[in-house]
Amino acid sequence: MHLLFIADPLESFKIYKDTTFAMMREAQARGHRLSVCEPKDIMWQRGAAVTAFVRDITLTGHSVDWFTALQQKPDERGQAIREFDAVVMRKDPPFDNEFFYATHLLEQAEREGAKVFNKPRALRDHPEKLAIMEWPQFIGPTLVTRDAQDIKRFHAEHHDIILKPLDGMGGTGIFRVKADGLNLGAITETLNQDGAQTVMVQKFLPAISEGDKRILVIGGQPVPFCLARIPQGGEVRGNLAAGGKGVAQPLSARDREIAEAIGPVLAQRGLLLMGLDVIGDSLTEINVTSPTCFQEIFDQTGFDVAAMFVQALEAAVANALA
Repeated sequence: MHLLFIADPLESFKIYKDTTFAMMREAQARGHRLSVCEPKDIMWQRGAAVTAFVRDITLTGHSVDWFTALQQKPDERGQAIREFDAVVMRKDPPFDNEFFYATHLLEQAEREGAKVFNKPRALRDHPEKLAIMEWPQFIGPTLVTRDAQDIKRFHAEHHDIILKPLDGMGGTGIFRVKADGLNLGAITETLNQDGAQTVMVQKFLPAISEGDKRILVIGGQPVPFCLARIPQGGEVRGNLAAGGKGVAQPLSARDREIAEAIGPVLAQRGLLLMGLDVIGDSLTEINVTSPTCFQEIFDQTGFDVAAMFVQALEAAVANALA
């Protein structure tokens, strides 16, 4: 197959831990051809197919100069997106206006015959914070609001709470307010922009000390190991980007229950790959834009997550052609 990866600039990759790189490496090992572009390299002109200006690359196996490209710049070669056998959308968050527009361009490419994973509509329909609200049986006490009084009432009921922006990533903008309510008003004003922006508020889960578990689900099936991201140095956030320590471990019975309930439903909606975040027994986020942790799990357990993903991608393309 000829695969197009839509991602951040290759020069920004840290290949020792980058999940998109792991996907590419496995795909090349299985004989697939690789092309790459960024969302900004997608163009749609009147009367023409949605086109990507791409670089055709080969992985070298080296740690420094880790790829070679036939094109120095993407604008040297344009190709209709529908002509690729599969498109893997791997642009990192944030899910901003440009990401939103990219999903619309990719959805048009789908109408022209492209096969895009994860599906653009599914990316739009499942915002990573809000998507958990569909599954109340698996989440802790949670409030979504822009109203400061709602937040005060929630704090009065639960005493120890977490506040976060709906468009945050990597643990950015997450605050904890304990029973004393210190700075609750100022934090609320910062996050909700005086009522202009919506905020998610959740009861603090003490089990965060044991890790914020990333459970990967591929083709509706859970990877048998998760990565528990354990806060360090007095931090409340376990995100690796916020300094958390990643420890791979087998799924618990509760982890598997959550993954097996949610995974097949969201796979049917077009999410080939998702990352469920679980603290203790509670689901806290559903990551769909660019889930990570493939390499950390492989390095610690030997389970080849990238192989599972590329096999699922191959199967999905075959099913689409059947």
